[in-house]
Amino acid sequence: MVRHKIGVLALQGAFESHANVLERLSQPSCLVRTAAELESVDALILPGGESSAMLRLMEAERLAHRVAHRVEHGMPILATCAGVILLALRVEPEQTSLALLDVDVVRNAYGRQLHSSVETLRFEAALRPPDRGSGVFIRAPRIVRVGSEVEILAWLDEDPVLVSQNRILAATYHPELGSDLRVHERFIGLVNSV
Repeated sequence: MVRHKIGVLALQGAFESHANVLERLSQPSCLVRTAAELESVDALILPGGESSAMLRLMEAERLAHRVAHRVEHGMPILATCAGVILLALRVEPEQTSLALLDVDVVRNAYGRQLHSSVETLRFEAALRPPDRGSGVFIRAPRIVRVGSEVEILAWLDEDPVLVSQNRILAATYHPELGSDLRVHERFIGLVNSV
């Protein structure tokens, strides 16, 4: 099986934690800060952090445009926390996004930094067992609308927190900060099945 290279956007936020998970799973990866580095990867992870800061930092090399183009042409992408805000169709309070994922989100809906928490999640049977797990929420967005082509893979109470659409996998929490590797494993499977 071909092992494709996964890039982790490394402009701001929790990119090192994602790189560490990929290393633990023996998945070839690299940090992405430039257009040339983006072109060298087969898939991309958009980490948590501050979405408006990431958008500003992406401007210099037109990375937002380049990421959107690559995703529209089939590049798999995993977005976590602020990364989901970057991909969402609509964001409240209003903010620019790449509008690649047919969901609406509310920024910081689970509270500010001091309200960070570890919550019990319920996973869809399509993911490997067990059907319960934990998720780390830090200034997390809430998905308030899901389009008809979006599959929900996990919930916090009744809120969707892990969704999939085509080659996009998006978690409103931080799977890279917990011990449950199933989100990254699913993404790696998606990437390497191309």
